[in-house]
Amino acid sequence: MRLPELKIGNKTAKIPIVQGGMAIRLSTARLAAAVANEGGIGLIAASGMAHEELRYEIKLARSLTDGIIGINIMVAASDFFGIVRTAMDAGIDLIVAGAGFSRDIFGLGKESGTPIVPIVSSVKLAKISQKLGATAVVVEGKEAGGHLGTDISVRELIEPIRAAVDIPVIAAGGVLTGKDIAEVLKMGANGVQMGSRFAASLEANGAPSLKEYYLKSRPEDVVVINSPVGLPGRAVRTPFSKRVMEGNVPPKTCDSCLKVCKHNFCIVRALTRAQQGDLETGLVFTGEYMPRIKEILPVKEIIRQLVTEAEKYYQPSEGEIFYRFESDKTSVNTGSVK
Repeated sequence: MRLPELKIGNKTAKIPIVQGGMAIRLSTARLAAAVANEGGIGLIAASGMAHEELRYEIKLARSLTDGIIGINIMVAASDFFGIVRTAMDAGIDLIVAGAGFSRDIFGLGKESGTPIVPIVSSVKLAKISQKLGATAVVVEGKEAGGHLGTDISVRELIEPIRAAVDIPVIAAGGVLTGKDIAEVLKMGANGVQMGSRFAASLEANGAPSLKEYYLKSRPEDVVVINSPVGLPGRAVRTPFSKRVMEGNVPPKTCDSCLKVCKHNFCIVRALTRAQQGDLETGLVFTGEYMPRIKEILPVKEIIRQLVTEAEKYYQPSEGEIFYRFESDKTSVNTGSVK
């Protein structure tokens, strides 16, 4: 059965796939535009970018696609509001915010008319987000890569959060295949956010050696570290992440990139080194199931495979409720409440 569209505010994605915003600079204009061109939502990873760099990336993405382009930004970043305002001024379609929670961002979104989509990992935070004015929520489970807000599987979070809010719910963490997409949609999610599968794409802005490292990873190589942000983070084992797990690797210089930093290592510099191909001193964030990916493919082929497989398994059950969200109303499209 054909997959449903994903509506966020007044934007409609033809396929319910959001490409995760992977920092530092793995998700730039080229990747985001490639996903948007296939009918999904592409995200530029804004964390660690200067304002002019972000403006350039947004402008470049606009030149490459007429589709939906957003940014992902860490709430923990010291320049969080500067980045948010810069993206809004540049006419970004939506803002996904994670690694922390900001109440003030919703007011900025209302003023500019920009949809705000926080990343949440609990019913409580999802309900607060809706009350404050979130247009949608990304519900992220323990399987996700990067910073983690829970030790609960996304498949356990979807149904209670779906029942608690009336805005679109986008499932993230452990969604790697078309079958995964079909499963979480049947659980009540309106869309999915996928990072790992797009990190291992031709258009991702990582060095070839980084992408090769993804393919060589084994399940036992996926570890959890303590991030300077104050959250656990899932990564691939590298010499650097091994050192971090054994003790602190304090930075020699501090760029004050975080609002609050534990200073056990510099996360922005470590992620940047990995993105550039330094796998000895770089930090490689990854989802739990990255070792299942066996080849680097162009985005067009990745999405073709995902949609083909998802449509094969996506068969809504009788009595299931389907929600279609408009910018100003919520309605039951089909199905019935038992």
